[in-house]
Amino acid sequence: MAISRHFSFRRTALAGALLLGLSGAVHADSRSEAALEARINQLEQQLAELKAAVEAQKKATAAAPAAAPAASGPAATGVKLPIQSTTLTPSANPGTTVKIGGFIKSDFMLTRTDGGQLADSASGRDLYVPGQTPVGGAGSNTDYDAGAKFSRLGIGIDTVTENNDKLGAFVEWDFFGGALGNENATNTYGLTLRHAYVYWNKWTAGQTWSTFMDTAALPEAVDFIGPTDGVIFVRQPQIRYTTGNFQISLEDPQTTVLPRGGGAAASSDRGALPDLAARYTWKGSWGHFGVAGLLRDLRVDRPAAGTTPAITDSQFGGALSVGGKWNLGESNDIRYQFTGGSISRYIGLGITADSVLDASNDLEAIDGWAGYVAWRHLFSKKLRSNLMYARSDYDNPLAFTGTGVTKSSSSFRLNLIYSPLPKLDVGVEYMIGRRELESGANGDIDRLQFMAKYSF
Repeated sequence: MAISRHFSFRRTALAGALLLGLSGAVHADSRSEAALEARINQLEQQLAELKAAVEAQKKATAAAPAAAPAASGPAATGVKLPIQSTTLTPSANPGTTVKIGGFIKSDFMLTRTDGGQLADSASGRDLYVPGQTPVGGAGSNTDYDAGAKFSRLGIGIDTVTENNDKLGAFVEWDFFGGALGNENATNTYGLTLRHAYVYWNKWTAGQTWSTFMDTAALPEAVDFIGPTDGVIFVRQPQIRYTTGNFQISLEDPQTTVLPRGGGAAASSDRGALPDLAARYTWKGSWGHFGVAGLLRDLRVDRPAAGTTPAITDSQFGGALSVGGKWNLGESNDIRYQFTGGSISRYIGLGITADSVLDASNDLEAIDGWAGYVAWRHLFSKKLRSNLMYARSDYDNPLAFTGTGVTKSSSSFRLNLIYSPLPKLDVGVEYMIGRRELESGANGDIDRLQFMAKYSF
């Protein structure tokens, strides 16, 4: 009996302890839930305050003018800072890049001629134009000219699509246009289009350098062109196809025509056939070498005017050119070009005309040859020099042109160019040129030219 009461007491005590434990756990769980709910409410309140602050900051940023970038320190290695928050070309394809470049160039020249004066408005006062060298005049004349009109600005737009198609466009201007002011006060000049073309993969369409021209072989000169007497120098509208080292193009045709007996050449923009140009270039660590061909339809088509009968005739012309750059170690290179055939409009800014009218008012082609060679030497990373010689000769049909037309033109030039800072060039160049007529008369031109140029 006593044992039974003992076990009954123990069972009662154990049940009481268990009940008390369960009651404590329930109260503990209730306290945890209350604390958790309070913490959630607190976080929700903080999140609401943070959202309100962000919205207020957005409104303030949109209303305030753009601030200058903070003068923070350099970015960490491998981190590229954004240039701008939005693209410069929002209507272009995704991933389009914009490149702006060009240079500011100032020229200062002393020019002496022994066969007469260059006219005040002559382009030969700003750059060397062989066909304008005076011949047959009296006495020597020296003129000083200065200007910044050959400064230029270009904008390039380039895109590579997800399919790896390449397309883009390029436009470039300088200020060698018609005068809008005068040298008395403003010295202002018109904006002139140099290049304007689009490209996609292997195709190019628009205005740019002729495929017949090798721009990579041009020597560095203080003058606008340099070896003008012997260089192919033409920019014109065209459509071009390029595959590997081969290029072929259809280019804008033009025929320059001398009147019978000589005189000023006139331009004839007639015909249905474009100029056909093609080029192949070999390249290597030694430099490059290129061969180019040109096929032209020389054409004149003028209606009758008074007693002058109608003139309609055409003649095919062709030309070949070779040239390139030959590297001679790290400090020297030779650049050269030799061209022959129906080349007149393409050489030296039109030293003479492509053709002349014969006794029957038909076209007689004027062929010729031209070339230059230039040696470039680097004295140091900052100092370099270029020595060049250029010449062109023409096979004039004297029975129709007379003896007052250009037979040959040539020039020597030597320059020294110093770059005290990257992209900044200062230079001096001395040039001696000669133009000779079929009559044997000739005229010389000497020019001392200084320049300051900053490229960007």
